[in-house]
Order: sequence, then structure tokens, then C-alpha cells
Amino acid sequence: MTVKHWGNEFRLTTVCVDSYDNGELCGRFYNPYLKDAVNFKSLSQFIIQMENMLNSMNLPQSFTAVRTFSPSASDIHSFSSENESKSSSKGELATFALRVIFRQHTSWQGSVSWLEAKKEQSFRSVLELILLLDSALCSAVESSGKNTVSE
Repeated sequence: MTVKHWGNEFRLTTVCVDSYDNGELCGRFYNPYLKDAVNFKSLSQFIIQMENMLNSMNLPQSFTAVRTFSPSASDIHSFSSENESKSSSKGELATFALRVIFRQHTSWQGSVSWLEAKKEQSFRSVLELILLLDSALCSAVESSGKNTVSE
């Protein structure tokens, strides 16, 4: 599988998933924009931290303004980074190369590559990305026997 170069190194985020138990993923992600890895312990935490990173980079630019209940949500940057070497950017369960190319219709569009399986798929929304990650992680769990996925 050849890696596509999109002209901006910040578009590529490496997502390392260490566990997927009862539908909850746990791991970290890396981006050249960030100094350290960003850890996450749930799907919602992953999405919020990715969105915070994309907002702080302003790349890709958001097509619409984010609406929140909190008046100062744009000032919140909750990167819970730990000093971790970028050389360990391989997930215990699976590793993905995530490219968010557009942020339109209050969602993300781009492509995701499952590095271990050498497969790539495009996605048109965060929901479609979640479903792609779920299908890959369920396959990885079945083949590794590390964690169980309960429906």
C-alpha cells in the first residue's frame, strides 16, 4: 500500500488503539502539530480531542461554527498529553492513519487506512468513520483474542 501525500503533513494523524472492550476504544494519537501523544479512553474523548486539535490548527478549516452550551468552549484546549516517544506509534490492537481532508456539514470527511491490514477507505462523516473503525477493531479483536467485544 502506498502512502498518499496530501501536501500538508498536519493532515495525517496516527491513531494507535491499544484496547477495544465492550465497544470502548482506548489508545493515543499522534500528529506532527502536537508535541506529544494525546491519550483517550473512550470514543467520545477521541472525537472531542481530535476536534480540539483540528480547531487549534485551523486545518482543515471548519465550514460552520461549532455550537455549544458553554460560552467559552472555543478557549478550551484539553490536550491530556503525556511524554511518550513518537517511535512507539503502533497500537497494541490496531493502528490507523487518519486523514481529515474537509470539515463540512459539521462533520469530517477524509480517509482512514488500517495499517496492519493494508486497507484504506474514505469516509463522509464522523459516523461513517466510527463504523469503519468498529469493523476493523472487531476483526482485530477476533484475530488477536486480546479483548472481547460485547454487543
